[in-house]
Amino acid sequence: MPLISSFYGILIYMFKELNSPPKKPHIHAIFAGEKFSIGFDGEILAGSLPRKQQKLVEAWVALHEDELNAS
Repeated sequence: MPLISSFYGILIYMFKELNSPPKKPHIHAIFAGEKFSIGFDGEILAGSLPRKQQKLVEAWVALHEDELNAS
């Protein structure tokens, strides 16, 4: 998975899964060993982060939605 951003100890990854059925476009966030997946539209898909970090990731996705959808 390529790292596309990092801030406040949060790592944001995005990748395309080859040879698998299409899935909703999403990113993966990792913070202190916790994993979280969120769709480009802000829908939480899996996992969780501490509340503060989860809100930061949700805000990051909202700010970068156009860029994410263009990729």
